Amino acid sequence: MNKLERFWQDFLIETKRNQDTKYCDAYHFERTEYWANELLRLVLIGQKQATASSYQAFIVENSPLPKVGDLNIVTDFFGNPKGVIETTNVTILPFKEMTYEIVKREGEDDSLESWQKGHMKFFKAEGKELGYEFNEDMLVVFEDFKLIY
Repeated sequence: MNKLERFWQDFLIETKRNQDTKYCDAYHFERTEYWANELLRLVLIGQKQATASSYQAFIVENSPLPKVGDLNIVTDFFGNPKGVIETTNVTILPFKEMTYEIVKREGEDDSLESWQKGHMKFFKAEGKELGYEFNEDMLVVFEDFKLIY
């Protein structure tokens, strides 16, 4: 049994969930070790309660869109499981329509401008890697979640 499976089994036992319960994904946030671990820290202290992804990334990677009730394992940069989050809401909007009222739930930025700058950089780098081009009409999948374990 690998560390993810062991972590998941511990979660199921400690939370008295059905042993058939599956998680959707195990992942870390961001693309660098520093930010992956920093954003994980913000999740674990309850400051980060949402994440934003490019709709195009889901299409290119043929991944299902998140839905309310999804369970995911969050890891550090090296894939060590650190928590379980449950999706509580999903909003899909063009990048240019994101408001500070929405994005502040990510717990990373103190202004809409800061969020836009950081996410523009992220989406451009990801787009270069995955083969899509960032623009302000691009759809963003904004996923609210709560840390449950």
